[in-house]
Order: sequence, then C-alpha cells, then structure tokens
Amino acid sequence: MIGVLGGTFDPVHHGHLRLALELREGLGLDEVRMVPARVPPHREVPIAAAADRLAMLEAALADTPGLVLDPRELAREGPSYTVDTLQSMRAQFSERPLCLLLGIDAFAGLHTWHRWELIPELAHIGVARRPGAEVPIGGEVAKLLAARRVQTPEELRRRPAGAIHILDIPALEISGTRIRGLIARGRNPRFLLPDAVLRLIEDRGLYIAND
Repeated sequence: MIGVLGGTFDPVHHGHLRLALELREGLGLDEVRMVPARVPPHREVPIAAAADRLAMLEAALADTPGLVLDPRELAREGPSYTVDTLQSMRAQFSERPLCLLLGIDAFAGLHTWHRWELIPELAHIGVARRPGAEVPIGGEVAKLLAARRVQTPEELRRRPAGAIHILDIPALEISGTRIRGLIARGRNPRFLLPDAVLRLIEDRGLYIAND
C-alpha cells in the first residue's frame, strides 16, 4: 500500500519527516510518496522556488528508506489539485491500494477541496490526529467519515480505495513559518530540520530577509 503525503515543504523539516514515518509504520505502508505542490490551492505561494524545494526534499530523503520523493505536481501546470495527483497515481499503480495522508485539520476541511467527492473513489484516507483532537462531528466530512471509517489499518489493504482510518500521532511542533523566520532574523534553525537541508539552505541563500 502506498501513502501519499503532499505539502509545500518550504522547507521540509523534522515535523514532516517524523509524521511520514509514523504514518508509514502505523498504517503498514510499503512507502510514503512525498509530493511537493507547485501551486497549492489552499495555502500561500511557497517562498522557495520549486527547484529549491525539490532539492531540499532530495537531500532530506536520501538516507530514509520507505520515504520517496514524487515530483509529479511540480511537472504539472496550474493549481496542484490532489484529485488530479491521485488520478495520475491510480493510472500508474492500477489496483494497488493508495492512501492519502492528512492531518485532522486538513481532513476537516476536505469538503472545500476541488472535486473532493472523487477522492475516496481514488484512495483511502489516513488521518493523523493529535491525541485529544476532535474529529468532525457535523457536515459533509462527518457524513463521509461515518460511512467509510474502518477501525484497523489492515482493512485498507483489502481494496484499492474508499476507506478512512484515523490514528493518533504525537505532533512535533515544528513549522516552516518558524524556520523561515529564524533564518530571516539570522538565527540558527538547526535540529528543526535535517542538517543536509540546512546546508542546502545556507549554500543557496534561501529565506534570507531582503532589506
């Protein structure tokens, strides 16, 4: 089973990587494909260029088996809609189970995504919930969850798509916004992101404040 974790990765940091690893192990995924967005529909335009974000992910994943860089959204023009990415993956991987990986907040807003109704037909959804966080209790997403929720990861392997599983994942309180702010102020963000990524940021002069 293949996990799909999207984001701007601007820059990729230990919060992203630990989440991917926790989800891979918690859901029994063969691999997690990390998909950097070209034009994220629900977030601000990334600060770093696509080529720089791609290079940072390559550096971060170089020695981590099971986490795979997937650049297909960077190669596609226009907004990086998840439904288009999943359709592309479904065509590539045929009937192999796919699992879209979301945090609980993103899952709660799923009904605002482009052609969101198609997503459960293309992939399972694995939801990472911080311990104690509430699941949606009303609206379209709550209805979807009630109809499709399964209690064990093993149930996801029985078909290519269509189920939702929620698992508690400890959160690392690290954000790209904080890292970019530290760099812009001349402070050291080490231990918030891989050393290889930090070296690349320093070599390329990324996120330095422009006076």
